[in-house]
Amino acid sequence: MPRNAAQKLIADHLVEGSMEPGSEIGLTVDQTLTQDATGTMVMLELEAMGLDRIRTELSVQYVDHNLLQTDEKNPDDHLFLQSAAQRFGLWYSKAGNGVSHPVHQAHFGRPGATLIGSDSHTCAAGALGMLAIGVGGLEVAMAMAGQPLYVSMPQVWGVELTGELPDWVSAKDVILEMLRRHGVKGGVNRIIEYHGPGLAQLTAMDRHVIANMGAELGATASVFPADDAVRDYLEAVGRGDDFTRLEADEGATYDVTEHIDLSALEPLIAKPSSPGNVVPVAEVEDEDVTQVVVGSSANPGLRDFAVVAEILDGQQGASGVSVDINPTSREVLADLISGGWLTSLVGSGARIHQSGCMGCIGMGQAPASGRNSLRTMPRNFPGRSGTEEDAVWLCSPETAAAAALTGRITDPRTLADSHDLAYPRPTMPERYSTIDDMLQAPLPQEEAEQVELVKGPNISSLPEFAPISDRVEVPTLLVMGDDVSTDEIMPAGSQVLPFRSNIPRIADFSFVRVDETYPERAKGGEGHVVVAGENYGQGSSREHAVIAPRYLGLVAVIAKSFARIHWQNLANFGVLPLEFDDPSDHDSISVDDTVVLDGVHDALRAGRGLTATIGGREVALHHRLSDRQVDMVLAGGRIPLTAESL
Repeated sequence: MPRNAAQKLIADHLVEGSMEPGSEIGLTVDQTLTQDATGTMVMLELEAMGLDRIRTELSVQYVDHNLLQTDEKNPDDHLFLQSAAQRFGLWYSKAGNGVSHPVHQAHFGRPGATLIGSDSHTCAAGALGMLAIGVGGLEVAMAMAGQPLYVSMPQVWGVELTGELPDWVSAKDVILEMLRRHGVKGGVNRIIEYHGPGLAQLTAMDRHVIANMGAELGATASVFPADDAVRDYLEAVGRGDDFTRLEADEGATYDVTEHIDLSALEPLIAKPSSPGNVVPVAEVEDEDVTQVVVGSSANPGLRDFAVVAEILDGQQGASGVSVDINPTSREVLADLISGGWLTSLVGSGARIHQSGCMGCIGMGQAPASGRNSLRTMPRNFPGRSGTEEDAVWLCSPETAAAAALTGRITDPRTLADSHDLAYPRPTMPERYSTIDDMLQAPLPQEEAEQVELVKGPNISSLPEFAPISDRVEVPTLLVMGDDVSTDEIMPAGSQVLPFRSNIPRIADFSFVRVDETYPERAKGGEGHVVVAGENYGQGSSREHAVIAPRYLGLVAVIAKSFARIHWQNLANFGVLPLEFDDPSDHDSISVDDTVVLDGVHDALRAGRGLTATIGGREVALHHRLSDRQVDMVLAGGRIPLTAESL
């Protein structure tokens, strides 16, 4: 049977299960990616398991999120991560090198390989014809220990691209169109595979933009073919020998199909405060803007900065607008300098920040309260920017630059008349800048064995969690609605993330964006559950959104449905993820209702259904755990279940 590209990637790495949508499969993992907001937990998990050395082809630890050094916590964690990379055999990318996803693509991306990362935007590497999946940190730790990645076999959603993008429309508008059509749940349990003649216009970095924000659709992965555009990119970064062609077979089919005529697209923008809240820019013109931020893993290419520089060249940004530029790597910054684009940006009044995630994760560049901030970033969940009362819009570099010039949301197509601007098409260098020895290679094993982990005072060991009891009788502490994100469960930002290595301390921030009384109420009890609507746990892969509430006594989450990564993280740490048989039962539950589950162990092993008594009423529930995951939950999590076998 002819296979599409995603099926080829899965078949080449399949070690358990069958490729039937919905069934659990095990995949070998070639590469892993960790970043500092999640990597500290991964390294502590490797320590807890007693791992001697990683067993993947290649693993890389990046420092790109927590770059502000306002006290000792972040630099202490950077030293810990460097020592852990040396001890366990990882590559290490130090602070300032750049955002993990584009740096990984430039230095290590390889068509045909599998990559998993403890960052939901790991899926960006699908731009090179990789099967790249964002997962929880423990999944990465297990892969480093040589275990397969277990996922539910997704449907493959074929998106055919035809036509050519018009002037003033770029790759960001393609993924915003997907979000406009399908919202933040449209890709759940699916791999999105882009194909068709429209691909010829999209460079590998354009594809990175689209693949990156597949995470916002809830997709397991996004896959592009490894074709001539990928070959050209690898040659431009000096790695042409790593190219392998990977394309769908002639006659390959897809479980779900979609078509986008690129020539029919217009500039789009996601309104506050969801990536799925997408409208044409023309519908919201003339809203005042006080900040424009360009950068992040969602628009990381040299072209994305150069087009802004050429639009702003010779002109000052509008009065009252802060234009913030986050170069995504040292190498992109070097090319901005050599190409003269940085001079144009500085001359326009732009503020140049260090290479890293920065404003995307609330590490600096917080906007003014209630004032519109246009960003080329992937997410605009409430408060993620670092400002509680924020108003963040997501857009293309062209739309961001237009707002920088005019001081209001502006359809960039109108610049041709209002500013006599032709659409710039920056010429990219034949070879991108490469900085020798920017990344630190793994130590030989005999040297690595002598390395001691460097733990500052803010770094605590991973807590041990007890197995779930056979009888659960606990209160409901929260009842929430749909699309609760991990940013609401466990906030990011400069006040919270420095405690990422200190679970007892970071637990104090659990659910404070939902109910600021939750941490204190949880501490005073003997366990509890929380209740939610659809798509619970969307967004970031950060495990802290499970580990911290677990530390405070979270036993189970009862929801209408779960986001993929968070559901897996709950099971990994022994929290029972349950779903309503009848979603309307959600509306009958109140805070402080007592939840009783009897005979939990036998019920989980016997099948998918179980009955709870909630507030004195019987409620039918079910779970989607495999037998392997049931064993994990009953053992108190994957670490205690696995440690004995290593």
